[in-house]
Amino acid sequence: QVQLVESGGGLVQTGGSLRLSCAASGTIIRINAMGWSRQAPGKERELVAAASSTGSTFYADSVKGRFTISRNNAKNTLYLQMNSLKPEDTAMYYCVASSDYDYALVSDQYDYWGQGTQVTVSS
Repeated sequence: QVQLVESGGGLVQTGGSLRLSCAASGTIIRINAMGWSRQAPGKERELVAAASSTGSTFYADSVKGRFTISRNNAKNTLYLQMNSLKPEDTAMYYCVASSDYDYALVSDQYDYWGQGTQVTVSS
């Protein structure tokens, strides 16, 4: 089993920045792709960023140029640097990991999920 614990969410004004962190523990050898998914009330879940174990990255169009995903495999940690935040970025953000895919661009491809950390951007 793999456990994912997110931190770093909070309340920020429009244009501000936040850095999310995700610490992975358990059977780390099972982790391949990792990413960040978000869900706002009344909206569909959206994979906003993903990183393969070898460094390939993916960003949703909605965050491209503003968010940066990075992972430290030695520390089993995933990060999401979020800049120029907008009210539409308000959502619960989940750290996700896949045991089957090295590069996963769809939320359904991830089989491990953290509890989530809330990000709220005020206008």
